[in-house]
Amino acid sequence: MSRDDDVIAAAKDGDPDAWRELYRAHAGRLLVWLEHRSPADAMTQAEDLAADAWLTAAGKLADFHGSSDEFAGWLFGIARKLAANARRSSGRRRTSPSETIAYDADVPVAGPEVRVAGDDWVRSALHPLSPRERDVVVCTEVVGLDVATAAEALGMSHVAVRVARHRALKRLRGSPGLV
Repeated sequence: MSRDDDVIAAAKDGDPDAWRELYRAHAGRLLVWLEHRSPADAMTQAEDLAADAWLTAAGKLADFHGSSDEFAGWLFGIARKLAANARRSSGRRRTSPSETIAYDADVPVAGPEVRVAGDDWVRSALHPLSPRERDVVVCTEVVGLDVATAAEALGMSHVAVRVARHRALKRLRGSPGLV
């Protein structure tokens, strides 16, 4: 068992600056990762899952022991489990809308077009990969997690992450139009 570093110890004591530091270090990467794991209504669902993951982490921080770098794998693991629970429950609660919402085509809709186009490109580029390989590539190459953190986040061994990453990158190198 590793010892808590100063940031984790301060966060356990309720120091808001320590929580801000953890949030700044991991929130953006967590959101990007969740957006790429949830293709349908990705932005809204990812934001909700990220918020739930932070809330769960805050409630269970006393059970965590390690450094602020190891915190990323733990946090991503919480988010992975919450995403799996959300997928299972949404399948059971699938409903049809009761009313139709009118859409006015004359009103321009402002949105992050550039980001959406980039996200679409990444999704289409990763489409040929298996879900497991896609998760590994998003964790390591898109989000920037190291192998150990990605392994903890995905609930895989370090070796399985390295093998899946190697196979995925080899397959992507062979895909036309990506290189």
